Amino acid sequence: SGGIEQGATLSSVTPDTLRARAAQYRVYLDQLAAIDEGALSSEAQTNALVLRTLLEAEIGDARFSEWEMPFDSDSNFWSYLAGRSGFSTVEDYENYIGRMNDIPRYFAEQTANARAGLERGFSVPRVTLEGRDVSIASYVVDDPEKSPFWKPFADIPDSFAPDVRERLRDAGREAIRGSVTPAYADWLAFWREEYLPNTRTTLGASEFPEGAAYYAQQIRQYTTLDLTAEEIHEIGLAEVARITAEMETAKADAGFEGTLEEFISFLRTDPQFVADTADELMGVAAYVNKRVDDKIDDYFGFLPRYRHGLRPVDPAIAPFYTAGRGGLENCQINTHDLPSRPVYNIPALTMHECTPGHSFQAAIALEREDAPRFRRQTYFSGFGEGWGLYTEYLGNEMGIYRTPYERFGQLSYEMWRAARLVIDTGIHHYGWTREQAVDYLSSHTALSDREVGTEIDRYISWPGQALAYKLGEMTIRRVRDKAEDALGDAFDIRKFHDVVLSLGSVPLPALEARIDAFIADGGQGLPGVTYD
Repeated sequence: SGGIEQGATLSSVTPDTLRARAAQYRVYLDQLAAIDEGALSSEAQTNALVLRTLLEAEIGDARFSEWEMPFDSDSNFWSYLAGRSGFSTVEDYENYIGRMNDIPRYFAEQTANARAGLERGFSVPRVTLEGRDVSIASYVVDDPEKSPFWKPFADIPDSFAPDVRERLRDAGREAIRGSVTPAYADWLAFWREEYLPNTRTTLGASEFPEGAAYYAQQIRQYTTLDLTAEEIHEIGLAEVARITAEMETAKADAGFEGTLEEFISFLRTDPQFVADTADELMGVAAYVNKRVDDKIDDYFGFLPRYRHGLRPVDPAIAPFYTAGRGGLENCQINTHDLPSRPVYNIPALTMHECTPGHSFQAAIALEREDAPRFRRQTYFSGFGEGWGLYTEYLGNEMGIYRTPYERFGQLSYEMWRAARLVIDTGIHHYGWTREQAVDYLSSHTALSDREVGTEIDRYISWPGQALAYKLGEMTIRRVRDKAEDALGDAFDIRKFHDVVLSLGSVPLPALEARIDAFIADGGQGLPGVTYD
């Protein structure tokens, strides 16, 4: 959906602009195809594969005019435009004010795109959007200083001259009053009065224009693998069966006498698993983080300098947000509705989002100064989310899960991702109802009813994305097994992890090729890293 920039304007999202960009990408793709890849170094071959995959995804999106559905139940273009904190230079503030004054144009283009999508039946399913307008309404304020966009002006550095501070604040107030708030008010009215009443009541991508082809393209884009919906559905069913057997073991270890279904019900309802306060929940995550720090150098040779924070998810979006999100600056944990966030899930969640998951990943990517700039800014869900899920599994080896309940939390999270393979293809290929999807996820995991509902809405509104996690994790575990078998005593888990993360984010076939090279060179780690 674009839009977040550092300059004084936001990007253009008109169909003409986006089609012209896709046409230029096709020229690049043709130029790439003319290169003899056999003559390239292994690093250059990886660069070529990354670039080709990125170009194909953008061209595929343009083929289906995906900009005509510029948001879904999980992600949108309007919640990330406001500055979160103060800027360091006057130019930063002037650019920010420029972007704020550009919001009416940008929102008008997004509105035109969404309206065009409505007209051809290419919209977000209505069932996934109920109540989501609260995330727009919070920007419609009478007082500019109550707007989320005001935050950087409240935090203007003391080093700025008083008259400069006053000038910037006046310009900020005027931009919020004259541009930002009216644009959000118009978008909110469009959402409530035109978009929501006319969204489709069907669920699956198969109901879209060219639905089967669109879903196949989404599978390819998010997984970077050549798999059909039918193949993925069968992989999912097999993984669900395997994890169910491991859940039975964890239940027995907990000394629980009843059935697995009764055990899940106990985990969902017993008050011992509910934090009393948001701080208590965050404390569990913080302690997990420090236990990981205690073991980290046994599993990784290269440790990044950058340190991430730990914060609750912003209350404005928390009611409809997923359980957490990792990022370079902060790892976020959702503390909304504490009974739906059982503490036995927090260790696995923290592994995935914080360290050695996404925040750790992002810090390493920051230090990859030798990589081309386009490689440092790419993100492939199959690799990135596959790594996050792999780190949940790694928590077993690192001794992070200290009770059968925490171990069950990890298995429940793994089951959650395996069930996605069944559910996503069920909805978008086999025509499942929302009730079928809810029942399947609810009966196979210990997720709360709130989490189940939020997740199912996400899968409905974002075809294919949910497939990336499990397929990516299975690929990482498979290539690790291959390396361990081939290298025997020469295999060093620290070197393997360093080599995987040094790739940044790549299509899964590029990961496989790199581990084949790792095996061929005898399991060498990264140059310049000491492995004592």
